[in-house]
Amino acid sequence: MTGDHRENRVERRELLAGFGAIAAGIALVNNSVADEKNPATQVADRTSTIRITALKTYWVGPVVYVKIETNHGITGWGDLKGVDPRVSKPLAESLFELLDGENPTRVEYLWQKLFRAHRNIRGGAFLVHTLAAMDMALWDITGKLWQVPIYRMLGGPTRDRIRVYHTPKAMKVPPHGIYEHSGNPADIDNMVKAIKAAREKVGPDGAVMFDAHSAVPPATLMQLAAKLEPYDLLFIEEPAVPGNIETFKRLKQHINIPLATGERDRTIWGMIPYLQEGCIDILQPDCCHTGGISQMKKIAVLAEAYFVPIAPHCTATFLGIAASLHVVSSIPLFLIHEFYPTNAGFNLPGVTRMAFEYDKDGYIGLPPGPGLGVEVDEARLIEESKKPQTYKWPGAKLKDGSIADY
Repeated sequence: MTGDHRENRVERRELLAGFGAIAAGIALVNNSVADEKNPATQVADRTSTIRITALKTYWVGPVVYVKIETNHGITGWGDLKGVDPRVSKPLAESLFELLDGENPTRVEYLWQKLFRAHRNIRGGAFLVHTLAAMDMALWDITGKLWQVPIYRMLGGPTRDRIRVYHTPKAMKVPPHGIYEHSGNPADIDNMVKAIKAAREKVGPDGAVMFDAHSAVPPATLMQLAAKLEPYDLLFIEEPAVPGNIETFKRLKQHINIPLATGERDRTIWGMIPYLQEGCIDILQPDCCHTGGISQMKKIAVLAEAYFVPIAPHCTATFLGIAASLHVVSSIPLFLIHEFYPTNAGFNLPGVTRMAFEYDKDGYIGLPPGPGLGVEVDEARLIEESKKPQTYKWPGAKLKDGSIADY
């Protein structure tokens, strides 16, 4: 190699080294600037100093009311149901450790923080039901902070009114019992008569649903379904106990009536097998069971991809009812909503209040807001919670004394 070539190579190497030093210096400057101007590093909400300061729980009947307080005086409420309050109440109080000092408007972040907090508890009924109440309260705070109904923060309304049942134009018939593993004529006739009576009551333009409630075993349900086709059911609810997707596939093969389920399935991960296997026509998430508003919205989007509407299960206080109604106000594929405003088991008169009005067609308006749009009489709630509260494990048996599903 000649001396010129060696000199040129050294010059190039020195030049590249110089460029490297300059680039490193520029990167150093850019990094210092990025700390202040790069949106990816600015996750805190600098427009708000609102922070979570306290959590209170009140156990009344089958419900634990959850209240989240903030340093701005704005509070949010949620209801916790479907699990033993003796366990869920202290669990909510324990989980507050993960919320204390956080910005309540970071709802999705806080949902993930709670859900993923413990690898061995994640996804279980107690955690998800408790998380649902906290999620509702966080959305409630955020809506109140910005003075809008929650559905406005979910993309805005997709409808002007919400179809509900029970009304003179929509009825759901219970199973009227717990049945053996194959039906006898008397059992089948009793259910058929109840469904026929409901059809006659709502008329040909009304909706009739049958809630099998997992209390009618698959063989009995197949016997029954063959006799129900003349009554044009909107759907059969809970045709089987969740847990084995093959059972639902088998029922779908033998039953020509639309099938609906989902109230005992939690989160998007619990719902997706029904959609992938095409064995359910309608999904029925319960906002209080499936992880709250945040998760129910995702379930609706997931179902939309399969052209499956949702018909939410909803037995709750006005807090849980409103939370569910806000979701269906903001999604495209919706069928009908369970609505029991006077359910004394959950809605103690005067404790929670929400404005609503039925129209002649069996619809109600969108929930009012801001936030959930529900008023809570906390003084009354405190008094009720001071009364002795009891919980008894439910259960059912068949005629031979064996344990039954219900």
